[in-house]
Amino acid sequence: MAVMPLFLLVAGSAAVAGLARRTPVPAPLLLVTAGLAASYIPGVPDYTLDPHIVLPLVLPPLLHTAALDSSYLGLRANLRPVALLSVGYVLFATFVVGYAAYLVIPGLPLTAALVLGAVVAPPDAVAATAIARKLGLPHRITTILQGESLFNDATAITAYKVLVAAAIGAGVTWGDGVKQFAVASVGGIGIGLVLMVPLHWLRVRLRESALLENTLSLLIPFIAYAAAEQLHASGVLAVVVVALYLGHRSWQVDFETRLQEDAVWKMVSFILESAVFALIGLQLPVVVRGLEEFGAAQALWYAAVMFVVVVLSRFVWVFPATYLPRVLSARIRTREPDTNWTAPVIVGWAGMRGVVSLAIAFSIPSALHGDGSFPARNLVLFLTFTTVIATLVIQGLTLPVLIRALKLPGRDTQAETLAEAQAQNEASRAAEERLDELLQDPRNALPGPLVDRLRSVMERRRNSVWERLGAANEITGESADETYRRLAREMIDAERRVFVQLRDARRIDDEMLRTLLRRLDLEEATAYRESAA
Repeated sequence: MAVMPLFLLVAGSAAVAGLARRTPVPAPLLLVTAGLAASYIPGVPDYTLDPHIVLPLVLPPLLHTAALDSSYLGLRANLRPVALLSVGYVLFATFVVGYAAYLVIPGLPLTAALVLGAVVAPPDAVAATAIARKLGLPHRITTILQGESLFNDATAITAYKVLVAAAIGAGVTWGDGVKQFAVASVGGIGIGLVLMVPLHWLRVRLRESALLENTLSLLIPFIAYAAAEQLHASGVLAVVVVALYLGHRSWQVDFETRLQEDAVWKMVSFILESAVFALIGLQLPVVVRGLEEFGAAQALWYAAVMFVVVVLSRFVWVFPATYLPRVLSARIRTREPDTNWTAPVIVGWAGMRGVVSLAIAFSIPSALHGDGSFPARNLVLFLTFTTVIATLVIQGLTLPVLIRALKLPGRDTQAETLAEAQAQNEASRAAEERLDELLQDPRNALPGPLVDRLRSVMERRRNSVWERLGAANEITGESADETYRRLAREMIDAERRVFVQLRDARRIDDEMLRTLLRRLDLEEATAYRESAA
């Protein structure tokens, strides 16, 4: 892709994503719609999704940043439902959708139809989890959706490779397919387990240089993906395993690195997610151009059938997968919380497809072994495109409405704040004991005012969470803690203006200004994070 079209894509998608924050429409849906509209504008270049770019260069960082933000303990606690969706459902959808396509589309070989099934099988839960968090869905549903999106791509890509080999006449048997699937899965997890400890060790040893640590952080997903793919294992699983471990151990990394890393990965994720959702919409001219052999009405009929099958197959899987294990196992009934019918309805309707499906579809080879081309390759591309668009638009727009209509119990913010306050109280008590212990050593002697300052800062952290539970200000609606932090930021702004005036008056130089401003920025960042918690 040329530099100027790439620049226009990134700049345009970032602008639309920024606009989405001012509207009730989720950013992925607005980006897809903008991409569709832009594809009709004369002069807009063709943006073809190159699987050799998307899969090794775009997918790893997106998976890495999602896994860093995930809860290892939450995923472990919900391993059964996550595995049933990310592995069981993807394989189930591959065969159900594939067989439906085989029955509906005349002349389409079963192997080629199953390739289509594998391509559209993995949901992309970026939009679903964004909606879930925005509407305050229970943690368990959000964790399950996020866990599914982390692991289902590995299942779909492996199944796709096996089925493509069978479709192009590479002599792959079902036994070979199962073996390849097992090797890719076990190999990807194994490579992740091998890499995660030394990579974390290296990050900790670089604690003197936040820039070096963050440079390594940017390289880690590509290292894990490339190492696994080089050994014919699942790069997706390797990336996820490494990122989950690093996220779980992030507290051992220097504070400056964590602050920089959080900002860097938020920026990378924002740019990539914005660009890939816009790219989905921009694929319209590319996929329509290859449909000359099919009439518009015929192709749209196939698309409608595939969308219905994709949606229904998810519900057919989700409900038994939710209730059957509970019926069969007393241990599961004891260990896992009860659930009513509304939770599987939300999980079932949250099966939106995304850029991974399109990237896999564009990687379908054009030719078979020997003579001839891949059967109905252009139709498979078109059906993948329409399935992605239909699920994003129809399910994405109606999911918030469905969540509100079902009146799922939201997060108990009062209980969460209480738990946070209790945790902070225990931590502050430990800090106070440690301070008393340190002050007994003559080497740590401090003037009284500085000791009082240490104690007041500690007491402030202890009280801040409890204050959020207190009564709100009748005029502003703020809690005492929120008012305190607002006033603190106003004071910081006043200091910042004075520093700039002193620099402009040549009383301090730019180097000193940057030092003073960085100190204020760190204090303001702390105030912002605590007030947003």
